[in-house]
Amino acid sequence: MASPPPDSPGGPRRQPAASRRAASAGIRNAPAGRAVDSKAGQAALKVASTAAQQVRIIGGQWRRTPLPVPVSAGLRPTPSRVRETLFNWLGQDLQGWRVLDAFAGTGALGWEAASRGAEEVAMLEREPALVRSLQGVQNRLNAGQVRVLQADALSWMAQPAQAGRFDLVFLDPPFDDADFDRTLEVARGCVPDGGWVYLEAPQPFASRPGLKLHRHGQAGAVHFHLFMRVDAAQVAPPTEA
Repeated sequence: MASPPPDSPGGPRRQPAASRRAASAGIRNAPAGRAVDSKAGQAALKVASTAAQQVRIIGGQWRRTPLPVPVSAGLRPTPSRVRETLFNWLGQDLQGWRVLDAFAGTGALGWEAASRGAEEVAMLEREPALVRSLQGVQNRLNAGQVRVLQADALSWMAQPAQAGRFDLVFLDPPFDDADFDRTLEVARGCVPDGGWVYLEAPQPFASRPGLKLHRHGQAGAVHFHLFMRVDAAQVAPPTEA
């Protein structure tokens, strides 16, 4: 089993085992071809249209590289302050890690992992416009270690072929219709014992069978969590950031 992530970049490193959206934006992405007619959806589109149109990778070989933020209802990337905290928890060098960005959006988290040396980064996104944006960044960076897939994240993660394949899974599902318990359950299956699952959600989540909460933080209305996969019988009280 891997050791817990360091509290600082200089801490001990875990050896490998084998984006972002905020709640205040309301509704994430309207399905292609469908009008957004709810008040929450219209508000989300208004927020998206006035949000920053790019963010920057903050660490690794592609530090300061801009990433486009397409106008899409409820889409906002994980803030740089949260990304900085997360990678202080994980460590700055992800050489050899296999990473899944399950609800990629802008891919901000996945690009940070690739920039820090991850061996493989799979990005899942169901919205065609966002998939095209991710592919554009992939081509611009010549990022051969990154795979961009148009897929439903829950269905994809639940495939037997994905069991234990990744060292780290990023989860930032659309808050308006997410089944967070189910999302954590299928993500847990994608990592081996000692692997990591990161979750953003509009409310805090505690440890659960098979996932021990290692760190928790909050930025505005968004709670962010880092879980370690453990034996299903192990449940520990949460550790605050």
